[in-house]
Amino acid sequence: MKKLLLASAATLATTAAFADAHSPVKMGIILGFTGPLESLAPTMAAGAELAISEVNESGALLDGVTVEPVQADSTCIDAAAATTAAERLVTSDGVVGIMGADCSGVTGAILQNVALPNGIVMISPSATSPGLSTAEDNGLFFRTAPSDARQGVIVTEILQENGINEIAMTYTNNDYGKGLADAIQANFEEAGGTVTISAAHEDGKADYSAEVGALSAAGGEVLVVAGYVDQGGSGIVRAALDSGAFDTFYFPDGMVSQALEDNFGSEIDGSYGANPGTDSPGAQLFQDMATEEGFDGTQPFSAESYDAAALMMLAMQAAGSSDPQVYKDHVMDVANAPGEEILPGDLAKAIQIIKDGGDVDYVGASAVELIGPGESAGNYRQITFTDGELEVVGYR
Repeated sequence: MKKLLLASAATLATTAAFADAHSPVKMGIILGFTGPLESLAPTMAAGAELAISEVNESGALLDGVTVEPVQADSTCIDAAAATTAAERLVTSDGVVGIMGADCSGVTGAILQNVALPNGIVMISPSATSPGLSTAEDNGLFFRTAPSDARQGVIVTEILQENGINEIAMTYTNNDYGKGLADAIQANFEEAGGTVTISAAHEDGKADYSAEVGALSAAGGEVLVVAGYVDQGGSGIVRAALDSGAFDTFYFPDGMVSQALEDNFGSEIDGSYGANPGTDSPGAQLFQDMATEEGFDGTQPFSAESYDAAALMMLAMQAAGSSDPQVYKDHVMDVANAPGEEILPGDLAKAIQIIKDGGDVDYVGASAVELIGPGESAGNYRQITFTDGELEVVGYR
């Protein structure tokens, strides 16, 4: 890896604040509060802020340091806007870590243009592009979501179990969509299936009839829509339904949310898909905690957001410092065995174990296990649509 770039003057000023053990530290939460995943961002932010509140209420982090969340809008798709927002978090707000970003393209842009030059830790709950596995990161980048290389395997398994041998596929024209489509096609074809067409679509269009026409002409038993539920993905589904081109869809992670149910109801009965998720004890604990706080903890990536924030704070405790250049080396340690397993609601206990010289194995809300370049090994929640409602039918 290349030698770490010199920190900006603003970051040096932030670093100076580490000397005061009781100064509040700020954690950036950068998500697409506008854009093609805006329906998911509020519950993702709520998940991260739930972990922060839990730690603050304990008063135990670094002998009394509090954490202040600072939100910023990644837009999900505008790399320039996301970079500007992240720069503001670092230079104006003085954050010592970033929970985010959400979509893969803006996550990569923030990593290269902001996190690396300023030495800031990033833990993304939802950026899944395989390209991020090999991105230069100087040990600063982690993600609690699995790579789409893993999702390609899951999609193939589910399609085959449903007896599907031939698919058409459309994907949003960005890093996330292209990486996911390539992973699905490679795995499906290796397993003996046929991809009749794999075509990009642009977000933000009013009419997707031309795209659906090409997909329909190619044919396929199922249309795989590797898009965004609040943007072109739903536009493709609507055009396909209205034209009668397809009536059964496979929905990868960027399409699975309450918004899909709200948009189409029983029109997509019999369709299915998967998104990161687990039925571990920690998942239910998190959902119960979320309900008490007034948000839906079953929404995609909210559990992973809780875990991303929690990992960052536990790494600070393990390092004895909120300096990202110090605590970055402890993220993998607190995330994996050996150590006492830590679930949602156990963060104060985890901090005390670390303070007493013990080890923790953070399992969290999404059955965290970080592998290789600091990313989730991958657990998925399988869903289908029945009587107009999203139904969870299993876990992988």
